[in-house]
Amino acid sequence: MTVPVFLAETQRLAADTIDLGGQEGRHAATVRRLRVGERVDLTDGLGLVAECVVTDVGKDALRLAVRRRYEVPAAEPRLVVVQGLPKGDRGELAVEMMTEAGVDVIVPWAAARSVTRWKGERAAKGAARWRATAREAGKQSRRFRLPEVTDQAETPEVAALLAGAALGVVLHEEAGVPLSGMSPPAKGDIVVVVGPEGGITDEEIDGFRAAGAVPAVLGPTVLRTSTAGVVAAALLSARTGRW
Repeated sequence: MTVPVFLAETQRLAADTIDLGGQEGRHAATVRRLRVGERVDLTDGLGLVAECVVTDVGKDALRLAVRRRYEVPAAEPRLVVVQGLPKGDRGELAVEMMTEAGVDVIVPWAAARSVTRWKGERAAKGAARWRATAREAGKQSRRFRLPEVTDQAETPEVAALLAGAALGVVLHEEAGVPLSGMSPPAKGDIVVVVGPEGGITDEEIDGFRAAGAVPAVLGPTVLRTSTAGVVAAALLSARTGRW
């Protein structure tokens, strides 16, 4: 059976005995129904891991004995996906899949053709939903370095990200360069821009080109916005040796 992963604060992982309570403890005790003697991994989501064994089970908490600690290094190059805001729950779907695929940074983007708009309190709530989705997907996929989900970015901020990248790519179905044929860098940031359902405007493409980005196509079919990011991440992970 796959060893379950739960989150804990960095400082708590330094102890030899850890009481796992709160939401994580309730899930472990009442949903996963873990028992004495079973293995559990705790992580701070920043790369630190504590391998533990359950020594006691309460109503909604566990007591764990730490057997070993280690650090998971950050992957290189870093994968950053700028995700045009999709409609409905497809944003959370995209975040879930990109987390499972190993994307390091996810940037919600208010593109010109985004149907969904995060404004005011909705921006904070939208980002919080994406972060919660990333946390849960990270635990399920045994990721010990959770992806960073940034606040919503506007187009000038995306252009700045592309300008500072080791490789900047804008996915576009009419591009002449296949992503599979590009040579990714060994270090630095690879920034991939995924447009919303309505696509990327000519003005956005021109601005991203001016920032040094290269338009690229994934394949002969047009992927949904919630799918394109994870496919690009998988391809680049294989090309860079991350996988």
